[in-house]
Amino acid sequence: MATRYGMVPRPFAQLPWRIILFVLAIGGFGLVVLYSAAGGHVRPWALAQGIRLLLFLAGAIMLSRVPERWFSASALPIYAVLIVMLVLVELIGAVRGGGQRWLDIGITRIQPSELMKLSIVLATAKFYDMLPPNETRRFGAIWPAALMIGVPALLVMKQPDLGTALMICAGGATVMFLAGVPLRLFAGGALTLAAAIPLAFNFLLHGYQRNRIAIFLDPESDPLGTGYHISQSKIAIGSGGILGKGFLNGTQSHLDYLPEGHTDFALATMMEEWGLVGGLLLIAAFFVIVQWGISVAMRAQTRFAKLTAAGLTATIFYYFSINMAMVMGLAPVVGVPLPLISWGGSSVMTFMLCLGILMAIERQNRGVVRF
Repeated sequence: MATRYGMVPRPFAQLPWRIILFVLAIGGFGLVVLYSAAGGHVRPWALAQGIRLLLFLAGAIMLSRVPERWFSASALPIYAVLIVMLVLVELIGAVRGGGQRWLDIGITRIQPSELMKLSIVLATAKFYDMLPPNETRRFGAIWPAALMIGVPALLVMKQPDLGTALMICAGGATVMFLAGVPLRLFAGGALTLAAAIPLAFNFLLHGYQRNRIAIFLDPESDPLGTGYHISQSKIAIGSGGILGKGFLNGTQSHLDYLPEGHTDFALATMMEEWGLVGGLLLIAAFFVIVQWGISVAMRAQTRFAKLTAAGLTATIFYYFSINMAMVMGLAPVVGVPLPLISWGGSSVMTFMLCLGILMAIERQNRGVVRF
């Protein structure tokens, strides 16, 4: 039976409303950006994004009621199911936007690689939770986790989706590091990876991915071809100055100079109109959520909860930091959207799933009575 705090049911009163309000503020700002990107219209992007935002937030609140032990028990089975789905994507997946990344199940399309970003954190956290702490520093604690990370990353690379593959690797590696894998082994892995970069560059990456890396290293080599996206993005951000040109007054996006101004490069659309101040406020809002996630991890009562909370918080951080670095020319263009700002349901879903699991772990930390 629900205990009440005044007129508010106890389960709702005990939600982290400060964080939820920050999420709504970022998402609401994202709707403003999409409204502007569409030339001052709610269609085709802002209205659909607003509905997704509210639906997935409701799902995150429901997910916050799930006991931690359920996440622990289902981590490896869900990972196995997603591996099978990634194989099916390779065999019978639907092609869209030049990539084979979706499974068409009739009523909708599922992108298993997006769910793998969360699953890899849960699966590696479960692996190290099952492992005795004194075994963590041995080689036997490394190669199974590396295999768990490498298999889905390679499958996603074949779709091709370099950005998601990097996110999977980063999330899994973060959990490995926090679990206590020795730094020297990470250094050895980094050296091995560095040695394999020429092979990966020539045999694993597609032509357009190699071009993007080449453009990152030499941005002016093809400003009207492969480097057009990043060149126009820099122009949009730079022309915004400190305070921006003003709402609905952006020219790069409204005159169609900025490609993908509502998806991967939504940050450039925003900063042209809201300037450096708008960009800094957005970064600060994301960091409030990251700081909260770190505090949830630090207060967690079990090894699994600590690793999961830290890994999911890192996933949120990688999401927005990689996109921002990409849009500003500080990283190659790898197709990572800005969560809650860029148009698209996948990134909103992933962000809200992270939020829901973090809220569930926080509730467990407080020992809240279940209803």
